[in-house]
Amino acid sequence: MWAKESIFYQIFPLGFCGAPEDNDQVIHSRILKVEGWIPHMKNIGVDAVYFSPVFESDRHGYDTRDYFRIDCRLGSNEDFKRVCKNLHEAGIRVVLDGVFNHVGRGFWAFQDVLKNRENSVYKDWFFVDFHGDSNYKDGLWYEGWEGHFDLVKLNLRNLEVKNHIFEAIKMWKEDFAIDGLRLDVAYLLDHEFLHELRLFTEGLDPEFFLIGEMLFGDYGQIVNDGMLQSCTNYEVYKGIYSSLNDVNLFEISYSLNRQFGNNASGIYNGKNLMTFVDNHDVSRIASMLKRKEHLPLAYGMLFTIPGIPCLYYGSEWGIEGDKKDGDWKLRPNIELPIENDLTKLIKSFAKVRAGSKAIKYGTYENVLIRNEQLVYLRSFEQEKVLVLVNAISEPFQVDLSRYAVTGRDLLSGAEINMEQGVVMPPYSVQCIQI
Repeated sequence: MWAKESIFYQIFPLGFCGAPEDNDQVIHSRILKVEGWIPHMKNIGVDAVYFSPVFESDRHGYDTRDYFRIDCRLGSNEDFKRVCKNLHEAGIRVVLDGVFNHVGRGFWAFQDVLKNRENSVYKDWFFVDFHGDSNYKDGLWYEGWEGHFDLVKLNLRNLEVKNHIFEAIKMWKEDFAIDGLRLDVAYLLDHEFLHELRLFTEGLDPEFFLIGEMLFGDYGQIVNDGMLQSCTNYEVYKGIYSSLNDVNLFEISYSLNRQFGNNASGIYNGKNLMTFVDNHDVSRIASMLKRKEHLPLAYGMLFTIPGIPCLYYGSEWGIEGDKKDGDWKLRPNIELPIENDLTKLIKSFAKVRAGSKAIKYGTYENVLIRNEQLVYLRSFEQEKVLVLVNAISEPFQVDLSRYAVTGRDLLSGAEINMEQGVVMPPYSVQCIQI
């Protein structure tokens, strides 16, 4: 599967393109802005882009009106087809957000239910009680996502609903050549639906990538041979920023060993989960970390631990954004990309990852665990890479001579004599090939 070798870049199109927060029903070709960012994505090593919702919606993208059209605030289907074509020509794959658990109140089939009530041929597409009421005073009750009545839950066991969704996926695959889907709130999706979705997309393209949004719990429930190929690894996301803020690297080392340890205890060995340090739903990593010196360390770990790394637009040069200020503050309109020291470092780590099978595919083993320092070993076939993390302002010397006499620093290319002990600089991540 191509995705396990990729570096993803997430864009929230409605915010990124500066679209109005409410659907004004005016077609505006804002999505073409993405084309100007292709050189930046290529420069930092990105080879797959994940677009948060692009389907026609009521407001924020997750309240779908039409699965067959791009949101008019972003442009036309032809505009987006052009963007996908240019991304593919640049060697960048395209993954779309599949919001299939619920739709918006403006979804055409739900509008028919509101109008025709019991006589609507679409009433079984949803979970409706005509003897109740909603907070919109519709004179009927329906199930919404986690009590949000602007997000109407779909009945994914209804054959017509499934056929409608699958026909939309087929269109996006055939007309836009999309390479996969990220499934919103996958932790809520019916498992039978996920199984049928996997069979359907494999029929379209054996390399079609399905990744689900999972928070915590057992990722293996939906990431398996019969359902999804990947999911979001929130456990490791939390472990990275929390370990750095507390200067307690035992937390992230425990999670990584639990998930990927090169022994029988690695519960997700063989699975390629998506790793990240922030996204459209959580505060930016630059706002989460207590010490700005830890920002490069967060990305150093992101690119060297097991998983598929995903960058969130703007964070690669350290922009801030706090969840308490609202979701739109996390999804800003940014005119031009910036390249600074952090961006250059991320580019270097991306290059290291791209050139190392041990980092892309290898096993994980904790070598040294302290509150302030962590050393782990990534191994694949004959290649071994030691990753050294120092989370404090003082250097630290570690004896790694039992692993090799000499090694090569993959970031600088310098040869390292390991017999005398390796010095870990303050606030650093090193990658030593042995």
